[in-house]
Amino acid sequence: MSKYITLKENRDFSRIYRRGKSFVSPVLVTYVQKNKYGATRYGITTGKKVGKAVSRSRARRVIRTAFRELYPRLREGYDFVFVARAKTPEVKSYVITRAMKNHLAQAGALNLEK
Repeated sequence: MSKYITLKENRDFSRIYRRGKSFVSPVLVTYVQKNKYGATRYGITTGKKVGKAVSRSRARRVIRTAFRELYPRLREGYDFVFVARAKTPEVKSYVITRAMKNHLAQAGALNLEK
């Protein structure tokens, strides 16, 4: 069993879009909301504006890698939705990691002392 819990239901994504706090950068949009489950869950969306299937897959892969890198430093009990932007598949992975780290720190979901 994977320790990463992914969001799959449309109602979960819709709830986070409506009620969550959003953080925007040129390469990534992050929605954050506390949940009642006490577990950290995440979802990734890539629209057609990102590009064709290869570009969308690369964007998801880079976002997933950045999330797994920051996962040990996350506080429990949050839901995250990461939305790829048009520039996401074109930039290096460390740019995505840096943007995600900034978003999660602004949201208060990242333990800065680790």
